[in-house]
Amino acid sequence: MAQYMFLLFDSEEWYDQITPEEWQQQMKLHGDFMAAVEAAGASIVSSAALLPSSTASTVKQQGDGEPLVTDGPFIETKEALGGYYLIEASDLDQALALAKLVPSGNIEVRPVMDTSESAEPPA
Repeated sequence: MAQYMFLLFDSEEWYDQITPEEWQQQMKLHGDFMAAVEAAGASIVSSAALLPSSTASTVKQQGDGEPLVTDGPFIETKEALGGYYLIEASDLDQALALAKLVPSGNIEVRPVMDTSESAEPPA
């Protein structure tokens, strides 16, 4: 089985507006998604929700100089990375079918590169 990273992007406005009841409903929807992954014969290797981008720090490599550390995300966007799922699926078709079930605004699906010693370089 291959691994696919599902990157969940959405507006962060909901952090300021969500009620405890809406939060519980969202968590239930994610629980339902995780159950659907298992029912499809795939598996979740790892997952996490991320705090708002206002809590982030960015480390920017400066060539030979000392890396620069700044507050916040490196790029300002309307949507921010809010969490991820690392999924093991039979193939890209199954991964995309599962991504359609994720309760999030936008999901980027990316195959995970095999970096083991026996792996071939990407084409």
